[in-house]
Amino acid sequence: MDTIKHLSFPADAPPLSVIVAFKLAGISLLTETTAAVPTLIFSDGRKLHGAYVLLRYIGRLATIPHLYGINYYESGQIDEWLEYAPTFTSGSEFENACNYVDKFLGTRTFLVGYYLSIADIAIWSILAGTGLRWESMRKSKKYPNLVRWFNSIHTENSNSLNEILAKYVGKKGLGKPVAVKSKEEQDVNLSVHGSISEKGKTGSRPSFEVDLPDAEIGKVRLRFAPEPSGFLHIGHSKAALLNQYFAQRYQGQLIVRFDDTNPTKESNEFVENLLKDIETLGIKYEVVTYTSDYFPELMEMAEKFSVKAKAYIDDTPREQMQKEKMDGIESKCRNSSIEENLKLWKEMIVGSERGLQCCVRGKLDMQDPNKSLRDPVYYRCNPVPHHRIGSKYKLYPTYDFACPFVDAREGITHALRSSEYHDRNAQYHRIQEDMRVKKVYIYEFSRLNMVYTLLSKRKLLWFVQNGKVDGWDDPRFPTVQGIVRRGLKVEALIQFILEQGASKNLNLMEWDKLWTINKKIIDPVCPRHTAVITEKCVLLTLTNGPDKPFVRIIPKHKKCEGAGEKATTYTKSIWIDQADAASISADEEITLMDWGNAIVKEIIKDQDGNISQLTGILHLEGSVKTTKLKLTWLPETNELVNLTLMDFDYLITKKKLEEGEDFLDVLNPCTKKETAALGDSNMRNLKRGEILQLERKGYFRCDVPFVRPSKPVILFAIPDGRQQTWVK
Repeated sequence: MDTIKHLSFPADAPPLSVIVAFKLAGISLLTETTAAVPTLIFSDGRKLHGAYVLLRYIGRLATIPHLYGINYYESGQIDEWLEYAPTFTSGSEFENACNYVDKFLGTRTFLVGYYLSIADIAIWSILAGTGLRWESMRKSKKYPNLVRWFNSIHTENSNSLNEILAKYVGKKGLGKPVAVKSKEEQDVNLSVHGSISEKGKTGSRPSFEVDLPDAEIGKVRLRFAPEPSGFLHIGHSKAALLNQYFAQRYQGQLIVRFDDTNPTKESNEFVENLLKDIETLGIKYEVVTYTSDYFPELMEMAEKFSVKAKAYIDDTPREQMQKEKMDGIESKCRNSSIEENLKLWKEMIVGSERGLQCCVRGKLDMQDPNKSLRDPVYYRCNPVPHHRIGSKYKLYPTYDFACPFVDAREGITHALRSSEYHDRNAQYHRIQEDMRVKKVYIYEFSRLNMVYTLLSKRKLLWFVQNGKVDGWDDPRFPTVQGIVRRGLKVEALIQFILEQGASKNLNLMEWDKLWTINKKIIDPVCPRHTAVITEKCVLLTLTNGPDKPFVRIIPKHKKCEGAGEKATTYTKSIWIDQADAASISADEEITLMDWGNAIVKEIIKDQDGNISQLTGILHLEGSVKTTKLKLTWLPETNELVNLTLMDFDYLITKKKLEEGEDFLDVLNPCTKKETAALGDSNMRNLKRGEILQLERKGYFRCDVPFVRPSKPVILFAIPDGRQQTWVK
């Protein structure tokens, strides 16, 4: 690359588009304000003049892929936009230009092709540079597509762009991104799950909005294709919900397909639970299919490949094969005759001792820099019976071979894949090309990674098999069933995932954000109850309290009539927590919640210095505004309910595992705490799955309801977005 000395431009007219392009391309640039027109000065004295000349120069540097298009035609389209860009600088034509580009972006993510280009940078910079004029129009609903495109570019590159705008646009810069959507797009976003569309119940609306390239209304067909080797977890949920979002947005179809090509890991139990999880997420699909439905066609395809020399049978030991693949060394079997390949293929079909030593490999390119194209494995022998079709087959296709074929066979138009598969996209399309099937467009999104969380099904299976958790629905697990059992509302999960959108940026998300969304959903409606920790709880005797207990009916939630009512019993003696008792001073006036004030007269301690008994008097005429302590309490009756309050922590003690780091080295030694408590008598009526708030103790989900007095009600603590890990 040429050595650039600096960029010079007029002090009152910085070339924003050029500065932005250099910044996004990651090229450091010194600037000065001495030239009459934007001028790029090289170390050897050569110069280039003009903003759009410089933009084209940056585009050709290729530090960002496709910045100047992927072919000559796209480069020509970009040139057209650069010629059109000055239209925005004409005061009278500004709104006409906005209207034109808004309509053009109606079904597009970018101005040219499927990637950010210097055309986008040019138009975006002009709009940003107009300051308040564009800012006021951005808040209106006149140009929803233009605003969506503008905000998308701004959000994806916010750090770099905000820095430039602060320096070169100043007070005329941008405010907060404004999400403007058409009514139809709002309906699509909000209809992913029925309860999201109920106004005011889920906080802020999902905000992501992206396009599928080459998508036509009514012609989009998508698939959500989990492997039945575990339960659905939060990462899979993102893929499922994005597929549904696009299917609804483009009035297309979504199918569920089980990628069941590895009988060693898969089972009908996982199929049943995955379908349960898909239903829980509210995913609407056309049909359920299985990759195993296509085993006969895949077998025929593999045999044809062997005949046509597009594949070969390899008996190289697996470790040696991997080493040869990394080093680009061709297998000794690569040039075997068709007859030898077919002979070994038959051995694989019957699962003979010889056949079990072999696999089918595609004959692609062992010298390709992309190692996924170095003769990938297409078929392997496996004598384990298949969960659907028993022992019919002794060999099975790999995901890499089956997926491109089945996607095309089922008419999938767009295959959504997380960006971790990026290097295998070329392999996917190469296999489709060799099979001579219709090409399927791959759309990438970033994998959802959560702090302190393992999403590998292999690692999650280890916890199940080693008894570290109680099953795949354990509340410490990131599975849909696990987090729902812990108390997460599905509406919160959907909102959280849709707010991440289809961004390709790798991110490590905090659980706190998800639980904060959940709190906003449950707090306005969940009933309130009272509990006292059993250990060292203290009896407070009110000498002027009621001689006979009496009952009042009060709301379970003072601000939500729908939460119902509860019966509260008032007695002469009441139970309070040891921690509360320890905070009271003699002759201090306190407030007993849902009753009134009392004055504590006597404090009695045991030999260990713990409060063992309190005596006081009711002072109901006292003002609750004057007291420091507002305490929860329970009446001394035999109607109280035994509770077990369960709290959970992360399974590992490190936010993110580094490459090659063993999760067994960072296991959390303490992930579950049980606390005995007493609860008010109304909790006998709790149902499994019901969410409640224990006053001053937090939110809980009922996991085991009341059966008999000797068996405690089990309540799972629900994080509220402020959780701290126990292990430091």
